[in-house]
Amino acid sequence: MSVIEAEPYDFELSPSRAAMLIIDMQRDFLEPGGFGDALGNDVTLLRKTIAPTRRLLDAARRAGLTIIHTREGHRADLADLPPAKKARGRFATGIGDAGPMGRILVRGEPGHDIIPELYPLRGEPVIDKPGKGAFHATDLDAILKNLGIAQLIVCGVTTEVCVNTSVREANDRGYDCLVVSDCVGSYFPEFQEMGLRMIKAQGGIFGWVAPSEAVIAALPST
Repeated sequence: MSVIEAEPYDFELSPSRAAMLIIDMQRDFLEPGGFGDALGNDVTLLRKTIAPTRRLLDAARRAGLTIIHTREGHRADLADLPPAKKARGRFATGIGDAGPMGRILVRGEPGHDIIPELYPLRGEPVIDKPGKGAFHATDLDAILKNLGIAQLIVCGVTTEVCVNTSVREANDRGYDCLVVSDCVGSYFPEFQEMGLRMIKAQGGIFGWVAPSEAVIAALPST
């Protein structure tokens, strides 16, 4: 057991029962010329998370933690895309349409894939999710339970959408979530701040928040 200095209080990490969950670090969201950029978002705000996430990922791999990646996206035939999600935003170019990196948020397209800097190693599970939450319509819960995982170290984008949704889903399923503050990002600074505040509010209603340095310091080295 290792202790991580976190908010609202210290997080007791059990490495053998912990997994690093990296949410939606996809090219379409983080790279210039991707879907996020095409919508007018400043992708540099998300790209700030890459270096600290890489350092934490390297440390987690050395420590032997389970590493799990997610990608938001849909079947090529869009059979798992609800009409309400397709219509939301009234974008001129939306999910399933041709975009700068292939069809937008369609599995197998270049933009759907994870950025090279954080690319999964062979054997690291990749969860393809059709919604915002990592547990909705996926086998993530079964994988975690089969591996004996009870704690999640959460990184990824965006803080107020897929990260918050996944943490809330995890909390309802009994997992302890530690969100790494400099390894999650938003296109909107005010949402970044409030997204983290909501997680740690009221004594950690959804989980804990800590910087990557504190997490790395608590990880065992092998």
